[in-house]
Amino acid sequence: MSFKKLNLDEALLKALETQGYDTPTPIQKQAIPVVLSGKDLLGVAQTGTGKTAAFGLPILQLLNEKKFSGKGVRSLILTPTRELAIQIDESLAAYGKHTRLKHSVIFGGVSQHSQVEKLKRGVDILVATPGRLLDLMNQGFINLKTLEIFVLDEADRMLDMGFIHDVKKVIKSLPEKRQTLFFSATMPDEIQNLAKMMLKNPVKVEVTPPSSTVDKIDQRVYFTNKPDKRKLLLHLLESNGIESALVFTRTKHGADKVARFLDKAKINSAAIHGNKSQNARQNALKNFKSGKLNVLVATDIAARGIDIDELGHVFNFDLPNVPETYVHRIGRTGRAGNEGIAISFCAADERKELKDIEKLAAIKIPVVEEHPYPMDLNAEPAPVATGNNRNRNNNRQRRRR
Repeated sequence: MSFKKLNLDEALLKALETQGYDTPTPIQKQAIPVVLSGKDLLGVAQTGTGKTAAFGLPILQLLNEKKFSGKGVRSLILTPTRELAIQIDESLAAYGKHTRLKHSVIFGGVSQHSQVEKLKRGVDILVATPGRLLDLMNQGFINLKTLEIFVLDEADRMLDMGFIHDVKKVIKSLPEKRQTLFFSATMPDEIQNLAKMMLKNPVKVEVTPPSSTVDKIDQRVYFTNKPDKRKLLLHLLESNGIESALVFTRTKHGADKVARFLDKAKINSAAIHGNKSQNARQNALKNFKSGKLNVLVATDIAARGIDIDELGHVFNFDLPNVPETYVHRIGRTGRAGNEGIAISFCAADERKELKDIEKLAAIKIPVVEEHPYPMDLNAEPAPVATGNNRNRNNNRQRRRR
């Protein structure tokens, strides 16, 4: 099936042709006709399935077809992270360049001045993160009375990041009569309840269940000791000639340490996490996409929304505590028909996380045994220090001093 069969107008088809897109993804095939029909949509799909075009294209068409006089926001796309908001806005610019519609993006961490100036000039489609949106609404710069279409993207991540109360505040400000598009990768109880509250007779579209996504990616696990992880990462990057890799760490401090280690080894790297400034994160992402950076080291929240079609390798430097997070991580490779490789490092105290991941994915991840930094598989995991144990140890050390 081609995009032409989805009843998209010539302006959008021309933009898609320029981008080199001719065949819609499964979620685009199912969602675009529903949105064009004016119905509410419940989309269960993760990042990398083509969600942005699934809602962006029909929104552009619906708004472009209607005459509208005024400066009110006609469509609001609410998303959890700055990076994802920026990427959605960039996609709207690409898809809608032959339309007369104006779009803009607002997010925190930067001065609001330029964002407010754009709002004053008039915006049809606004992409926003919850905090900055509520802030500008409270200051009187944004009025949602003219809203026609509302999109809540990555609802489960909103919940994970503690934004769900902000989302509910935004919903209270929306007009009762509107079209609502609701997207989430997973549907825990609180997200299901939120969807029921927001949607009216929705059409449900569900694609790429997490358990099947991993089947398409070449996965491997290396058992190694924690102190050897950085050396093993460097060895694999150099010995395999890997030019582009996304590396996940569990902590911000860990991300910084890995990036510094790789930089010293003459591999262009940068870390992105919540403690980095917005400009630093945007520049790192831009340089990674352009090839100036070979390795981007990220925490899970900072990496949310990174969408790169030709990313060949994802490294789980630290295994995540939540097995679904593993699926989200490795789903950033192997996109757009390209091959993807996901490499995980497992230390002695991460074996439980590995078992949980394999149980969720219903696979046994192949172990690479031949490498320079092997771990004794019979070694006992190091005991995890509790808060009380740490305090007792610290007190003993102070007394010794």
